[in-house]
This record gives sequence, structure tokens and C-alpha cells, in this order.
Amino acid sequence: MEKNRMAIVLIILGIIVLAFPLLGVLPFSILTGLGVIVLGIGLILAGYVDMKTSKALGIIEIILGVIAFILGVGFIVDPSLFTFVASLFIYLAGLILIIVGIAALISKPRGSRWNGIVALMLGLIYILFGYLIKDPKTLGILIGLWLVITGVLLLFQKNY
Repeated sequence: MEKNRMAIVLIILGIIVLAFPLLGVLPFSILTGLGVIVLGIGLILAGYVDMKTSKALGIIEIILGVIAFILGVGFIVDPSLFTFVASLFIYLAGLILIIVGIAALISKPRGSRWNGIVALMLGLIYILFGYLIKDPKTLGILIGLWLVITGVLLLFQKNY
């Protein structure tokens, strides 16, 4: 019974997010922003502590901490920055998968070349999704669809 309630909540949340796509991006952006701010503060504090043993390491940590702090605040203030960074990382992952796929195809592996083909296809799919989620509304729609699909699957899942 508890599983059914959770499924219905997920479906309702998914429908709300589909109706208002930015509502789906906002929580992810804020939570990620808070996490990155905490990371930035931790790096800044670690940088000050490490200045006693290694000035270079301390300076690098402080610089990375400031960058992380600014990025975290940016995620909270502007969710489109969050979607930009998310799409950038997905693009990079897709590019890496394509490179690995090409390398697997042109090399002489002991097994089949299916690994290279699969990596190439996944890389292209990642690049497509990276392109799609550049827009915060599209990312919100994808989050809403994910919530609805997860809720429906949970609703029809058998109890063991």
C-alpha cells in the first residue's frame, strides 16, 4: 500500500513538473548549488590550513574553492547556469564515448567490435541529450517524464 502511495505521489509530481517545467529544474539547481557552496567553503578552509605545509597547494585549493563557491551561488540564482553545466558535462561524456568507440573500432580487439559500436551509439545519444537539456524547460520536461514513468513502473511493480 505504501508503494502505491509513493507511485501516485511520483505521478502527480511528474504531471505538475510537466505543466510547469522550471519547477522540476529548480530543486535540482538549488540542491546542487548548496552542495557546491559547501564544497567551495571546505576547499577554502582546507587551503588556509594547507598554506602552512605547501603554499602552492593552499593557493590552488583557495582558488578552486572560490570558483566552486561562485558556481554554487550561480546555480541557486540562475537555474539556466545549472542546465548549461549539466549539458556541458553530458556533451563531454558523449565526446569521450565517441572517441572510445572509434578507438575500439579501429583497434584489433580480441573480442567483437560491438563494444565500439555500442560506445559510439551511446556517445551520440549523450550528445543528443546534452543538446536537449541546454534549455531549462526541456530539462524540466525530461525530469517530469522521468517522474511519471518511475511512478507508473512502481505502481505496476509486483510485491515480493
